[in-house]
Amino acid sequence: MPLSRPGQVARRLAVVALLLAAAVGCGDAGGLEGAGSTPTAEGPARLWPELTPASSPAFEIGEVNTEVVKGVKVPGDDIRRVDPVSIVRAEIDGNPGDYDGAKAPYRDTKREMADCAKGPGHGKCPVLRPYYRDLTGDGHDDLTLGFPLLPGKTTAVRVYTVEKHRLVQVMGWEDALSGVELAGRSLVIRSPSEVAGYEYRLQWTWDRDQRAMLLTHDEMLRTGPRKHSRHPSASSSTGSPTGSPTGSPTGSPTDSATDSATGSPTGSATGSPATSPPVSPSASGG
Repeated sequence: MPLSRPGQVARRLAVVALLLAAAVGCGDAGGLEGAGSTPTAEGPARLWPELTPASSPAFEIGEVNTEVVKGVKVPGDDIRRVDPVSIVRAEIDGNPGDYDGAKAPYRDTKREMADCAKGPGHGKCPVLRPYYRDLTGDGHDDLTLGFPLLPGKTTAVRVYTVEKHRLVQVMGWEDALSGVELAGRSLVIRSPSEVAGYEYRLQWTWDRDQRAMLLTHDEMLRTGPRKHSRHPSASSSTGSPTGSPTGSPTGSPTDSATDSATGSPTGSATGSPATSPPVSPSASGG
């Protein structure tokens, strides 16, 4: 016959008493030990609540950077059939102030485009090897492209997709690079910082509502060993990251006919920006 609720309580109390007696008899072996005082949890404190919330940004940073690439066709809507050199030439032609003339900031990039007859990554051609991966989630490859902005030390990084039979740039950034990675549906760019022992890491992730790669994570991270164990690392985020990529990318570069014909959106790369030396003008040659 099942015990009534009072009977169950009494039985449980008796069992607890026996266990306590056994613990006392065994001395301190296996007993609980104090871990010391616990810091008091502090919730976020809102500062200056009397300020009126801003309704518009103070600075234009180009969060949504999309543009149809004019003059470049996409045969069969297959981005792999588009010549990466022609894409860079289209950008150069569309921005003469940046590339034309002896005083143009990126004049040497246009001059070295004459050495691109054999394609990206050959000779002095500034167009780096293209990488292909489905970043938009539509089941088709997208293109990640880079080229140094000469004679300076920055490199342009672009991402392109195909929409309505047109080539569309969905992400653009220029910076000094220490590494570039593809991770899932994200592109991660690492750049040196003026603070010794730290680097910047910026992550762009495809946003289907904006139809663009948005800057979803912006960090300043320590790269060298810590001098003091209690010294916190500097970190700032512009949004919720979709993941913290740590491995090398699996997007496939196409520097051969075999890669171009057989590569898949998540195929294994034969070389990766994450494991190769930092991209620089001197490393753009094949």
